[in-house]
Amino acid sequence: MDIAYIPSPSRGVLYLGPIPLRGYAFCIIIGVFVAVWLGNRRWVARGGRAGTVADIAVWAVPFGLVGGRLYHVITDYELYFSEGRDWVDAFKVWEGGLGIWGAIALGALGAWIGCRRRGIPMPAYADAVAPGIAIAQAIGRWGNWFNQELYGRPTDLPWALKITSATDGRVPGTYHPTFLYESLWCIGVALLVIWADRRFQLGHGRAFALYVAAYCAGRFWIEYMRVDDAHHILGLRLNNWTALFVFLLAVAYIVISAKKRPGREAVVEPEAADVDAGTGTEAAADDKDGETAGAAGKAPEDTKGTEDTEDEAESAKKT
Repeated sequence: MDIAYIPSPSRGVLYLGPIPLRGYAFCIIIGVFVAVWLGNRRWVARGGRAGTVADIAVWAVPFGLVGGRLYHVITDYELYFSEGRDWVDAFKVWEGGLGIWGAIALGALGAWIGCRRRGIPMPAYADAVAPGIAIAQAIGRWGNWFNQELYGRPTDLPWALKITSATDGRVPGTYHPTFLYESLWCIGVALLVIWADRRFQLGHGRAFALYVAAYCAGRFWIEYMRVDDAHHILGLRLNNWTALFVFLLAVAYIVISAKKRPGREAVVEPEAADVDAGTGTEAAADDKDGETAGAAGKAPEDTKGTEDTEDEAESAKKT
């Protein structure tokens, strides 16, 4: 008998008249807005201009969505192209199925294009948005809860996830809520990156690399718990191998980058630096003009004082 468990929603979509409101899509959208908001705050704190993160996100987000979907469709092609399946379903992103590896890879390409157009160093931008991306993942994982998907092995723990749907091979029961585990892990990753960035002044892409390494470490054991169908290589799920490979790349980047380019970038957005410098010059000029005007204003008074002294002396002589 189940004493306590996390209930699953009876459905993942609500209808506002003819318009479907999907929980999965809402989680993705909210995550993107939070990532841009936090990334903007961090970018401005580093000397960048407000709005730059959002401008580049216009490139990064669409690329990321396409990349995430491509990775999912390619690695789970049998869900869309095997016998009895409809290949059109491969385009139904709102029904779930975004691979974070593809999303980060193509999202980075989109961000690179946006940064290049603005003359901004890509590593500095990546460092600013890294914690926000982790939080966006934490929010986005709740989309799997709405869809009753990507859960772990059966369990009777008090925080077990209650699966009620029997479609697409699901078996109703209580399972490890791997979506919740990953969501909490991503929040921890975001806090870790923010702390380490303040403590060690991470720059040149190292804050982003730390996010990648920390996420991969958690994803490895969470992926190992999942029971959904997946391709296996030498007894491990494909995403386990991907997490391990990307983790090693991220750690290697941190070590090599720290030796070659220690510290942070002096300037993250040339335009912002030019504006600040121009403002400072104008202020100095204003101060100088003020001093000159002040001196000019005093001149007549000083002259008048001198003239009064001369008149008094002349009167004394006459007396």
